[in-house]
Amino acid sequence: MNSPDSPLFSHRFRLLVVDDVHPVLFDHLQHIQELEMVYRPDLSAPEVLNQLVECHGLLMRNKIRLDADLLSGLPRLRLVARAGAGLDNIDQDAAHARGITLIHAGEGNRLAVAEHVVGMLLGLFNRIPQSDAQVRSGVWDRMGNRGRQLSGLTVGIIGYGNNGSATAALLSGLGCRVLAYDKYVHGFSDRGVFECSLEVLQQQADILSLHVPLSPETRGWVDAAFLKSCSRQPVLVNAARGEIVVLEDVVAALESGMLWGACFDVLPVEDPRNWNSTLMGNLFAHPNVVVSPHTAGWSVESYQAISEILAAKISDFLHRDSPNAPFHHSHP
Repeated sequence: MNSPDSPLFSHRFRLLVVDDVHPVLFDHLQHIQELEMVYRPDLSAPEVLNQLVECHGLLMRNKIRLDADLLSGLPRLRLVARAGAGLDNIDQDAAHARGITLIHAGEGNRLAVAEHVVGMLLGLFNRIPQSDAQVRSGVWDRMGNRGRQLSGLTVGIIGYGNNGSATAALLSGLGCRVLAYDKYVHGFSDRGVFECSLEVLQQQADILSLHVPLSPETRGWVDAAFLKSCSRQPVLVNAARGEIVVLEDVVAALESGMLWGACFDVLPVEDPRNWNSTLMGNLFAHPNVVVSPHTAGWSVESYQAISEILAAKISDFLHRDSPNAPFHHSHP
């Protein structure tokens, strides 16, 4: 990987990179003479803010939250690139009002998320986590670990963007009937997926898979009332954002039988030190729950793809034919 301090980088548009990225990012951007890259994944959140005052661009994942107050103190900032899907840790309205361009790489991990969702469902329906643990402890229980087939079930995809559409394609290929609902996207039905209303999806789906961004509209969206509208005791899958789900209501639905099971790659609170031990204990005690540590979009391949996509978008941003292009700005 080329060092950001290399003479290959000029001193016009300063891009601060504060999280680990694949070296391909630097390989693709090193030829841009307008760009100086400062690679500091070691910085703490307060240190990022101190450095950012002197920068025109920021590339990050989740290290800091860019709210309106913070953005108001960054007059040079013209670009924020997020190494992942979604922009929920950025006040998008405030950023747009200040003329800041926001980009992310949702295309880069769509297949990784889709494969992970399918893997969790196959593991759940075939009781693979329990079977593995039992066999390792000397228990050989064929009858108690009889599985269910994913093929033939109806899957409801909520949110038909990058991850939702990729997940729908894989599940359709496995023989599932796939319904999809998206409040903002329409006209996407094809031979493998059927567009429908949320109400129809809730009534017919055996599996509900969430693929919506976190926003004021979706925060806490999947609550007791939402789950009560589901007719078929479905499995709930969340590989989007943990805060979309009211976890207490999901646990209650699992305990009452309103939900048959759940697959979570994300949780409302992802630091175990801050968990509600009773709530999490009840979740983990349920036999039809599979949990992974926010790794659905974090495959070896997606790690590289995200950096390749961001490099292309940053290059396009810097070379766009506009008088407002950031490297023409009067600030040094």
